[in-house]
Amino acid sequence: MKISRKLYSYYMIWPALLIYSVFFVVPAIIGLFYSFTDWRLDRVGLNFIGWDNFERIFTDKTLLLAIKNTLIFAVVTVIGKNLIGLALAVGLNMRLKSRNILRAIFYSPSILSVLVISIVFTPMLRSEGTINRIFESVGLDFLAQRWLTDPQIVIFTVAAISIWQHAGFQMAIYLAGLQSIPKDYYEAATIDGAGAWRSFRSITLPLLLPALNINLMLTLIGGLKVFSEVFVLTGGGPGNASQVVGTIILRSFGEGSWGLGTAVNTLLFAAVTIIAIPLLIFMRRKEVSE
Repeated sequence: MKISRKLYSYYMIWPALLIYSVFFVVPAIIGLFYSFTDWRLDRVGLNFIGWDNFERIFTDKTLLLAIKNTLIFAVVTVIGKNLIGLALAVGLNMRLKSRNILRAIFYSPSILSVLVISIVFTPMLRSEGTINRIFESVGLDFLAQRWLTDPQIVIFTVAAISIWQHAGFQMAIYLAGLQSIPKDYYEAATIDGAGAWRSFRSITLPLLLPALNINLMLTLIGGLKVFSEVFVLTGGGPGNASQVVGTIILRSFGEGSWGLGTAVNTLLFAAVTIIAIPLLIFMRRKEVSE
């Protein structure tokens, strides 16, 4: 009887596991094979070429720039989304009359389409756009920049827009974590003479680790897999200045270099796995130790 009960639970898992394997696991394994071939649109058949595609990735300047931009975007957005999201959550967890309205306002950008956001921000970020005009009107001309056409800052501009869009989503997760912390802890800390910073460091942060763990994983994976923001706002330009791994994959497949595109995609999968899993294990251990 006990064995049949255990098997029953597995019967409920098998359909979902089968679908996941057919549509995700099997294509991933096939893609791994194709990444070691010269698979192209303009050629019948394919040949096994070993590590040639991966060697090209690490010797081609455009591909290396795309990897660099992806890492920059990931680091900037992980820090920005979590710091701003946490700050908003702490502020809007206080007893403010308008906190529900403010929560809705800060969360609302996260439900907007990237296409809509690009239509709004592109005119604002032009050399003669709204943002530069505001700086000039208050005497801060030196802050005016070519936000989407300067190769040195364009990836940071795209990252800033992504932070603006998604920080509210991180705020919602942090708010859920803050509201699960018993008020008794803060009352006891106040009686013991602990200030706001001491209470935040000794009570809020340790008990907020599960929410922090979730947000770090979401923002890190999202940052490494960035595509839509760059594609819609800059198309990888000016030139190749804002190319990321996602846009390189699209370009490779568009040019018919399917083997190279699959190799870049395989490299992206490996990078996400290698970075995300150790971080997840580390954060889980921190949760347990706290």
